[in-house]
Amino acid sequence: MLSAKYKVKMKKMKKVITTVDAPKAIGPYSQAIEANGMLFISGQIPIDPVTGKFVEGGITEQTEQVMKNIGAILNAAGYDFNDVVKSTCLLSDMDNFSSMNLIYGKYYPENPPARAAYSVVKLPMGALVEIETIASR
Repeated sequence: MLSAKYKVKMKKMKKVITTVDAPKAIGPYSQAIEANGMLFISGQIPIDPVTGKFVEGGITEQTEQVMKNIGAILNAAGYDFNDVVKSTCLLSDMDNFSSMNLIYGKYYPENPPARAAYSVVKLPMGALVEIETIASR
């Protein structure tokens, strides 16, 4: 074992990931951060990056847009859905869980990531769903 005097201090690299193919951050945060072979994607809500507005429709359409946004960020960083190891799904109403799950599951047909799902009182801009994601190389 090396004494403290000889330990090498490694600088942890942090890279901000940004893409025009996903909505711009609506606050003081990054779309995603890559650090030490892991990608941390901020919670995505159903904003169409082209229009800057919510997609029309209910939980199905909103979940689809959220997953497209996550896919765009994964792609911008050189990852894909197979690299996702953890997701956290926030729902404004747990009655939407089954519908959200159907869309979410299309993106993970095999070996889905670990996941938690919560019902919350309110989501940004009145969204029905928000999903944050962690991927690893």
